Amino acid sequence: MRAIFIFFSLALFFSCSGDGSQGPTGESQLPDPPKEEPPIVEVISDEELMDLTQRETFKYFWDYAEVNSGCARERYHPDNPANDASTVTTGGTGFGLMALLVGIERNYIPREQAVARLQKMLDFLENADRFHGAWPHWLDGNTGKVKPFSTMDNGGDLVETAFLVQGLITIKEYFKEGSPAEKELATKADDLWKGVEWDWYTQNQNVLYWHWSPDHNFDINLQLKGYNETLIAYVLAAASPDYSISKEVYTNGWATNGDIKSDKTTYNYPLLVKHPGSETYGGPLFFSHYSFLGLNPIGLKDEFVDYGEVSINHASINYRYAVENPKQFIGYGPDCWGLSASYSRNSDGSLGYSAHSPANDVGVISPTAAISSIPYTPTESLKAMHYFYQHKDKLLGPAGFYDAFSPQYNFWVAEAYLAIDQGPQIIMIENYRTGLLWKLFMQNKEVKAGLTKLGFTYGN
Repeated sequence: MRAIFIFFSLALFFSCSGDGSQGPTGESQLPDPPKEEPPIVEVISDEELMDLTQRETFKYFWDYAEVNSGCARERYHPDNPANDASTVTTGGTGFGLMALLVGIERNYIPREQAVARLQKMLDFLENADRFHGAWPHWLDGNTGKVKPFSTMDNGGDLVETAFLVQGLITIKEYFKEGSPAEKELATKADDLWKGVEWDWYTQNQNVLYWHWSPDHNFDINLQLKGYNETLIAYVLAAASPDYSISKEVYTNGWATNGDIKSDKTTYNYPLLVKHPGSETYGGPLFFSHYSFLGLNPIGLKDEFVDYGEVSINHASINYRYAVENPKQFIGYGPDCWGLSASYSRNSDGSLGYSAHSPANDVGVISPTAAISSIPYTPTESLKAMHYFYQHKDKLLGPAGFYDAFSPQYNFWVAEAYLAIDQGPQIIMIENYRTGLLWKLFMQNKEVKAGLTKLGFTYGN
């Protein structure tokens, strides 16, 4: 918020009169303007702030989950809880599985209650619609039937499935040495992900395809090619014991035979990879979040690039762009930054959606962008989190920080939530603090085999 200061000055200069009388001294003869009290800045430590952000964001996946399935709702609008109340997002549910593990570790919920919820979720997923093993983008939480995401998108969504599988693998690893009930849960998670027919989604070509529909076949015809959020699909496809892809599918598909590499440098940070449509500043920050919630990019290298450097530089450029603020939007700066896909402000002030990036900057900040980048830009991300917290009267709602806001437009706020924006926050903060989800995913033997098959070197 901007304080408005009104300054009064009245300087009247007169020559001294012949009789020696003294005129006005030049000081203001008006009363002093009222002094505006400086805003009260509440002191909170970095640790307390991360605790608060994780705890409040966790509520999205626990308190506001879809009632029948226990899975993640696509969206939650506190002022209209009935909006899409039964729409389950499969990718967001994968994020939710990982968030529940954080909830156990952070003592937000008893372990036994978490296991019961997870059993409910996996039972739902086991009986839900699948298309050659892949789940659709959306499911009806009451019936488990596909809810079309668009006209032709009423079948398998390989990318959303990959996000879900990323979560299933962490569940398997977390519970595999637990109680009998937990071991059963781990086995079910393992069986579910291993049923995905990744190789079907190649159409016998050296590339993965995003969608298949029983009504429209591969008519959407969208190939998974980097750099974007889809790397995880290739890693999991290579890791599959029964439906694996060859290295050629990865090299030709995701890596486009080396054409994924970029020689662009911005703010002295090499981009290293080509971001479609955003080759100067990089695309929306979710590109460097969704695939890397379980897959640890730090130390992850193929024959073309180092994905740790890619992710760190991507976030650093996004931060530096806000500091430079070439469009001169109000509020942008070292403590208010972060452009990613989220809810947005339409020109008429209504709620919309946009994949915000420096190439598509409309003055809207997405808190998930800076918060979820904390493993890459810890100092800058914590500055942003402190800013969000200092404006908690506007930005902090019942399930964490709201999805988007804009100081440019009288501090407009999208008082709503999306699963795919809330999930990365709690997960990436945990990866920054303890590496929990990275450790679980990267220790999986099939994941290790898949990475090796694709020619990766990687850390723990």
